[in-house]
Amino acid sequence: MKLLLVGSTGLVGQQVLDLALADPRVSAVVAPVRRALPTHPKLQAPLVDFDHLPEDAPWWRTDAVICTLGTTMRAAGSQQAFRRVDYDYPLAVARLARQHGARTYALNSAIAADPSSRFFYNRVKGELEQALAGLGFSSLTLVRPGMIGGHRQESRWAERAATPILTLLGPLLPRRWRINPARQIAHALLEAALGARPGTQVITSDQLI
Repeated sequence: MKLLLVGSTGLVGQQVLDLALADPRVSAVVAPVRRALPTHPKLQAPLVDFDHLPEDAPWWRTDAVICTLGTTMRAAGSQQAFRRVDYDYPLAVARLARQHGARTYALNSAIAADPSSRFFYNRVKGELEQALAGLGFSSLTLVRPGMIGGHRQESRWAERAATPILTLLGPLLPRRWRINPARQIAHALLEAALGARPGTQVITSDQLI
């Protein structure tokens, strides 16, 4: 299988990339990026501007897409900038990949994704899920983690403050509110892409422990 991965430099995306490159079921990984990645025999990493994606690039022709793109309101600086990264970019990638024949899409979403939510973050995540469902993928998987465990290159102060508490209280918390390891999320995304179960699948946070 030839896999398209967007968001490969993030916490979960890096884990997906490592797993995919090591998996004999994956013949090649295309990972469009803004900055160069280390080379690998199975990896093609074209440098792109996500605001101006090349619509006719041959590397769009893949079997499945995994999307781990995402930012925070603090890093984005505004709701408009956040929506561009967490909605516009993943949807643009999905449309182009689908136009070039991809039939499977796996998204790293969020535990409370809901297009009707009064919270902006959750609403954007839910609107993206809703838009993806209308693109005609034969297999769509929505992975909805809660707090993601792992070391980030960027600083997310809320996660940094909450992680020790959730780690300590983990055994006492309902499964859906426990920390989801980045590796486990990545594994779920890759298996969803490779398995390509027909229809829409939702993987919830309690399944990612």
